[in-house]
Amino acid sequence: MQLCDNQLAAGTLPILRTVKPHVVVTIPLEELVGSDTSPATADLGFGATISAARARWLACDGNVTRIVVGPEGQPLDLGRSHRVVPHSLRRVIEHRDRHCVFAGCDAPSHWCDVHHLVHWAHGGETEPDNLALLCERHHTKVHHGFRIERLPDGRWRTFRPDGTEILLLPRILTEPVTTRAG
Repeated sequence: MQLCDNQLAAGTLPILRTVKPHVVVTIPLEELVGSDTSPATADLGFGATISAARARWLACDGNVTRIVVGPEGQPLDLGRSHRVVPHSLRRVIEHRDRHCVFAGCDAPSHWCDVHHLVHWAHGGETEPDNLALLCERHHTKVHHGFRIERLPDGRWRTFRPDGTEILLLPRILTEPVTTRAG
């Protein structure tokens, strides 16, 4: 998954039919802005379905096009496509965070998505205080109940779905132990 994500992010894949490769996800607005993690609520267009949580994860740092569909399936309104986190803002977050901010992870910034702490669909602003770098593994965890928060001093905290904080022991440098015969 990480290799595919790296290649897509590089922007060097061939252009087919004038559009770069993409994933189309159709999800009702109430599912997108909800917090439900039940399976099979978003349609991928080729018969597969994914959970609302996975759809929110895909929308977190991607291009989003809003299409309002009427009760008979007819398009009523087409909004323009826009990138949720612009490239220049991503660079700011990469400079600040340096790597995945999930407790114990040091995946490099180029492996990470920019995550909204308060999701943009819930009114979260696309600005540095509401953004964090998360690797694909931890980004998925955050969209399935884990939570991260940034303290005023810049340190990050990570919480499990039950609300308990993930605490890490300091890394200990190990040196070879030598014994003397005696």
